[in-house]
Amino acid sequence: MITRRKSLQTIAGGLGAVLGSSLFPGIGRAASSLLGGPKRVIFFMQNQGFDPATCIPAGMTGSGSLAKAKLPEPIEALEPYKDRLHIINGLHGLHTSPAHSAFFGALGGYRGSDGVPPSGPTIDFELSKVLPETLLPHLCIGMDSLENMRAKPTVANLSASGAGQPIFMHSNPNHLYQMLYGGISQGEIRQQHEARSSIYTRIEQMAAAKGGALQGMAKQRYGQYVQGFEDINGLRERLGGVSDHLREFAPEVDERYAKPEFETDWHDVLLDLGISALKSGITSVLTIGSGRGEIFGAWKGLGIEQQGHNLGHMKQPDNPIWIKIRQYNSRMLVKLMEELEKVPEGSGTMMDNTLIVYTSNNADKQHTNGANWPVMLLGHCQGAFKTGRFTQLDGKRPINALYTSILRASGVQCDRFNMSEKLAMKFDTGSGPLKELLV
Repeated sequence: MITRRKSLQTIAGGLGAVLGSSLFPGIGRAASSLLGGPKRVIFFMQNQGFDPATCIPAGMTGSGSLAKAKLPEPIEALEPYKDRLHIINGLHGLHTSPAHSAFFGALGGYRGSDGVPPSGPTIDFELSKVLPETLLPHLCIGMDSLENMRAKPTVANLSASGAGQPIFMHSNPNHLYQMLYGGISQGEIRQQHEARSSIYTRIEQMAAAKGGALQGMAKQRYGQYVQGFEDINGLRERLGGVSDHLREFAPEVDERYAKPEFETDWHDVLLDLGISALKSGITSVLTIGSGRGEIFGAWKGLGIEQQGHNLGHMKQPDNPIWIKIRQYNSRMLVKLMEELEKVPEGSGTMMDNTLIVYTSNNADKQHTNGANWPVMLLGHCQGAFKTGRFTQLDGKRPINALYTSILRASGVQCDRFNMSEKLAMKFDTGSGPLKELLV
């Protein structure tokens, strides 16, 4: 089997065309084995909670079709896409101890909270292992205030590859553009890319040499540090190997990168970079953290002066501030769908093979016990998922069941995701995927 790190090819633009397919036959088989399930999954996590009243149509108290329903104002941008939408209310995340945020627990389905390290892999990483292989299996982008994104261009709050192994979100679009497209750029961007590549290679060599004499846990931790630089350098090499292909998808760099007026300028170009990574085949899993899994975040570009923690103390229904934020999110979701619809794939488009999961890393509100965790799904993945519906659950099945459902649709036979039988006895009344979601 070909390892991800040593693979020097990519699935081009989601078109199913494998570069150098004679060298990498296993990847072509991986793509063909997922007919009827997702080839890519996008997670969009908004902080401060997702109040169900901002997404459930007025008058809908039980499960039913969305065909004749009118979507609430915060998500009205999705009205033309109701036939691809599934609104789910009544999942829970009591076992994640969310408080201000469930952090890694939101996508991990385990205890999270501030300062609690991940106790296992999150669903986005697990999917990156089973979906068709790409150069960068999993890309995380995080949106915050300009001050926070500049001061901390990478943070790790939502995704993890295993216990104690967080995955960093990219928040500075200049750095992310350099990582993805620096090798095909010109001028200053290319010079910075080459300089960083030289430095990273040297650091990897020095770190590997110095760490050889360590023992035990110190050696293990140092090895992870070295591995990080090895992965960065390997990714740069792999991206350089498909430079001609990438030129077709690289976004245009404009003044929003270097001179953003508002944080939403960076939010918008980060989304563009995420879309380009999907369309070019660089990645098959994209995680978007609006608020970066924390209680912070800002949207001055929408005319909202309030920031961070204070936003979470405001009721979301009928609140003009939260209507603006949710409408902004909805427009982002629409853009994701529209861009993926432009790219042919198989007998349809990339969107026909894509699942978008929109929810919050903090269940329904900032100060929550996680008893209700609303979710919206967009996309049917060639008929694998039911769409055009609202489903009201009884609050007895956890978010883990949703993740089990996505894994099942992706070809993974599992009955529980990150939940032991002992834990399930307390927090899950069922087993396996949610029958309400899968066809």
